[in-house]
Amino acid sequence: MALSDWSSTRGRRLFVRGGVPQRRSWLTKVDKVLWGVPLAITAVAGILIASTQRQAHYADWYDHWITAALGLGLALLLARIPLDQLRPWLLPLYGLTVISLMAVRVVGTSALGAQRWINIAGFHVQPSEFAKLAAILLLAGILARFPVERPVNLLRPTALIGLPWVLVFIQPDLGTSLVFGAIWLVMLYWAGMPGAWVTLLLSPLLTAILAGALPWALVAWLPLVAWLGWRSLPWKRFASAGVLALQALFALITPYLWMHGLKDYQRQRLVLFLDPSQDPLGGGYHLIQSQIGIGSGGLLGTGLMQGHLTMLHFIPEQHTDFIFSALGEETGFLGSVLLIVGYVLLLHRLLQIAGRARSDFESLVVIGIAAMLMFQVIVNICMTTGLGPVTGIPLPWMSYGRSAMLVNCAALGLCASVARRGRLRQAR
Repeated sequence: MALSDWSSTRGRRLFVRGGVPQRRSWLTKVDKVLWGVPLAITAVAGILIASTQRQAHYADWYDHWITAALGLGLALLLARIPLDQLRPWLLPLYGLTVISLMAVRVVGTSALGAQRWINIAGFHVQPSEFAKLAAILLLAGILARFPVERPVNLLRPTALIGLPWVLVFIQPDLGTSLVFGAIWLVMLYWAGMPGAWVTLLLSPLLTAILAGALPWALVAWLPLVAWLGWRSLPWKRFASAGVLALQALFALITPYLWMHGLKDYQRQRLVLFLDPSQDPLGGGYHLIQSQIGIGSGGLLGTGLMQGHLTMLHFIPEQHTDFIFSALGEETGFLGSVLLIVGYVLLLHRLLQIAGRARSDFESLVVIGIAAMLMFQVIVNICMTTGLGPVTGIPLPWMSYGRSAMLVNCAALGLCASVARRGRLRQAR
């Protein structure tokens, strides 16, 4: 009998080899990429966090691992629950997260110039992290029921994501608000929205950037966007005129948004990433020291717990948003590449799970989680290497943070649930 043949004995699925039924080992059932990559990253992260705090009177590495252990238990629990059973709870869960975001404005705890946390029983909880997962679940439920086939279908998902986005943006937390935008766009595209519409939705942001940095480029950009609206939208003349008017509006209000829509430190971050040497001891300090630390690691790094810049605390907040610089110094180019390869493998696995999901709802949940995780990976690594402005976006499973760790582990459990049900369907 062929190696791939299956039979069932006493309700248990058995593997048939050479005509002799054998029970599959539990190890063969484990999704090695889906579980192995996050666990390996978390293990290395604990060592790096300990390295960043060698000379400090406190240590967060064990707390990182304890939170990960609790998150793993939560993930294993969620992996056993079919996602369809969560549907009745989606709206209450979303409402609870919105209320918690509102509560941040009233009873929230401030730190580093922002009010983002709520103190619960002595623990600082960041509602914006949980809001991302709640938004993904409810957005998946809406898009599964109302696919994006006409422009009017954009109203529900936009209103849904818009409320938590505004509440997070005014904390202020520009980085996390950008994550909401990435989730929204990717899930809309997966739900059937044409690629041209993605460009049109991003076009006001691109117009604002060009208006501030390269005004002369608007001469070519605005006609291009108007043509794209005429090509892809109904009521072609009205659509192209409306798109052009919207771009002109954003070009005109960009100076006001720049001065009044962003905080001083946010404007400084956006400017200094282009040339951090303008303020080497102030706003550009993080970026300069991070680049030095990563570059000093060379090919193989200085060795775990051996980083000199890490030991001497040259890089502030290195155990959280700038943990990648510690990895670059102590494991070098090779360790950094291995981490990126791990994230790429995880993304590939999530895309496989989404493609094999039993329902549109489950597929959209996995895609939303993939967008959330990978956007954070790209932005964080670009930030620490000088390819992007400094934003408060953690590196999944690497950066220290209880709320982020629990949310990432919960997301992992939801994806494992979808993968498990997908395998059961294929085995039948």
